[in-house]
Amino acid sequence: MSAQTIIGPISGLGSGVFPSLIFVQGTEQRTLYLDHSPFSVGRKMEKDLVIADPRVSRDHAIIVSENGQFFVVDQGSKHGTFVNGERIQRQVLDRNDRLEFGARDTIYAVFHPQHVTTNTARDFLSQISGIQISHEATDLEKLKIFLEAARKLNTTGVLDEILLTLLDVTLKLTGSERGYVFLRAVDGKLRLAAGRNSKGELLLDDTTISHSILEDALRSNSEFLLTDTSQSLDLSGRQSIVAYDLRTVICIPLRKTQVQTRAREGAPAPISDAMGALYVDSRFASRDISKVSGDILHVVATEAASLIEKARLVQAEEESRRYQQELSIAASIQQRLMAVTIPEVPYARLSGKNLSCKEIGGDFFDAVNTDDGLAIVLADVAGKGVSAALLASTLQGMIYSQLVARMPLTEIVGAANRFLTSKRIGEKYATVIIARLRRDGDLEYVNCGHVPPLLVCGGEVIRPSHGCLPVGLLPDATYESDRYSLHAGDRLVLVTDGVTEAENAEGEFFDNERLEVAAKRGTMAEIFAAVSEFCGSTPLSDDCTVVEMTYSGE
Repeated sequence: MSAQTIIGPISGLGSGVFPSLIFVQGTEQRTLYLDHSPFSVGRKMEKDLVIADPRVSRDHAIIVSENGQFFVVDQGSKHGTFVNGERIQRQVLDRNDRLEFGARDTIYAVFHPQHVTTNTARDFLSQISGIQISHEATDLEKLKIFLEAARKLNTTGVLDEILLTLLDVTLKLTGSERGYVFLRAVDGKLRLAAGRNSKGELLLDDTTISHSILEDALRSNSEFLLTDTSQSLDLSGRQSIVAYDLRTVICIPLRKTQVQTRAREGAPAPISDAMGALYVDSRFASRDISKVSGDILHVVATEAASLIEKARLVQAEEESRRYQQELSIAASIQQRLMAVTIPEVPYARLSGKNLSCKEIGGDFFDAVNTDDGLAIVLADVAGKGVSAALLASTLQGMIYSQLVARMPLTEIVGAANRFLTSKRIGEKYATVIIARLRRDGDLEYVNCGHVPPLLVCGGEVIRPSHGCLPVGLLPDATYESDRYSLHAGDRLVLVTDGVTEAENAEGEFFDNERLEVAAKRGTMAEIFAAVSEFCGSTPLSDDCTVVEMTYSGE
């Protein structure tokens, strides 16, 4: 059977789970998901993986999906593509394969097959929780078994389940009644992340614990703070212990490895250094506290923080994966928006091109030919991702239908404005420019907060300043059109702000002046070339769309 190469989004992987590349360049490390085929690599800013290094060719390599396998294919690069140190032309990829594109050693990517699903992880965790450990095993051995099981779940990101498993194990091994995990939030405050009692019931209220002991543990350099109230003579300031007759309290600060090392060496341990705390207590002396092994608490102190930290990282990775899925959906919508059939008319030539950045936006353009003339629209919806792409799709359909109906341009944008403001779609609005060119050269346009159009007439560039408010801002906004008379050879150039606000490595914008020079010098292709040369290796931060219409004369 012949190989089937997939072009476009990759289906059949289930739940949107895709293989990935871990890309490393110096101190930078990021994850790229192979959610479409081919996946392109090179120096060009439109590549899926842009590597700004002179040893990397502009069109260096692609990764393609064929019959469930992934292949890396060199595209005739000057300095070669390498898999595990061997130069290749085409190579099937396996787990942990190291890919290098021209630049050896310092820049590389590691291939990972699709991830384990979250449901699978939860099933595995349920099995682990039910394991029966022989009575001969020591408490320390039991704890190590459970910690190792939880560590294996680090590839799944099920943080809540890991916290509850940690509580279950600690409660069993210390003979405590209640357990809580507190994690530090973005605002720096500790928040209750999980709570469980020895009966397996969830605990959502932490008002009855000893917060004073919790604070003492976070301030101390100790790996754990253990309190036996039966041996304590002074319980002043410990209202919770007295009020709720707590007999045993164990509090374990959760610190990152390097912070734990500093604490053991006697360095101060500020509260802010702790990522959280594990707290257990009991009202009954169900187990002699002196028999609670210090080794057990030491293992919990050293391993639990690492476990939670890794789980958080994997959780962030999962969120990144979902975000990449959203971008894939938005990109698919935008591709359909940009799939414009260019009308052919005897009196004008029309062309358009879009260059998407990694953060998919809401650019779209369209063209409609009627008895009233050739109409074009270019719009940029505020925001990124699926919401912007969906709104762009809605606006495009609305404007297209009214252009076909030969509605006046001012009425078209007025209707779009009323639609957006009446629906109250969050903070969404759009800049729009609509133009209609008639056979006799009469050009009418309405600019709704968009980048001003350029008219290239007889070698001179005219930038009309007439403009109105974007659509979707104010319900009572009014819109007016402006007109110009074109002669044979005159050109109308429309761009989105992704062109004028494209940045170089020094943080400078391409700006309107450079756009005027590029438009005067050449065609749409030369405008993109000028932007690419200006940006160099700096990736685009917004979509770039250019539409050019040249009047040929009657």
